[in-house]
Amino acid sequence: MADKNDYIKEPRWYVAHTYSGYEKKVLSSIEKAVQNSDDLKESILQILVPTEEVIEVKNGKQKKAQKKLFPGYVLLYMIMNERSWFVVRNIRGVTGFVGPESKPVPLTPEEMAPFGIREDGTVLKKEEMPKFAIDVEEGERVRIIDGDWKGKGEGTVKKLDDETGTALVGIEIIEGRETVVEVDYLDIQKM
Repeated sequence: MADKNDYIKEPRWYVAHTYSGYEKKVLSSIEKAVQNSDDLKESILQILVPTEEVIEVKNGKQKKAQKKLFPGYVLLYMIMNERSWFVVRNIRGVTGFVGPESKPVPLTPEEMAPFGIREDGTVLKKEEMPKFAIDVEEGERVRIIDGDWKGKGEGTVKKLDDETGTALVGIEIIEGRETVVEVDYLDIQKM
């Protein structure tokens, strides 16, 4: 059990560890507990199971799917007190909080920023987050592996657009002359 001196009066982000595959059940159970208790509504403010949209290729076909960023973990924006700690800790599927000796340690703003979560607990709306990401930077060489420009070889990335998931790539179509073409992120590969 957490020591009363460890409690922080303002809400912070904490991480609860769950059995693998129980993340959504835990989220749902905590939401139900909060709905049924007025005091929990004031201390457990937000519950997240961070996911990212990925493109899976199965049987040669691309399919969008949701992948858990942290299997076995649930993020909670909460005021840590004896009641909120007890309720979360005793939800079926929760094995404890992340921290030394299972004492809850709040996440820092720097740890939350990559997920679009601000220090005040607000989460960036989907349209505010970049829609696409790629492990290629402007100026790097890429190989075109699919799409309209497949087979045109290699090129240099001139510009990346995470909103549309496209890159402007300079390729040599006519010998000695670079032509800039728009290519989908899925159609290029870092060299």
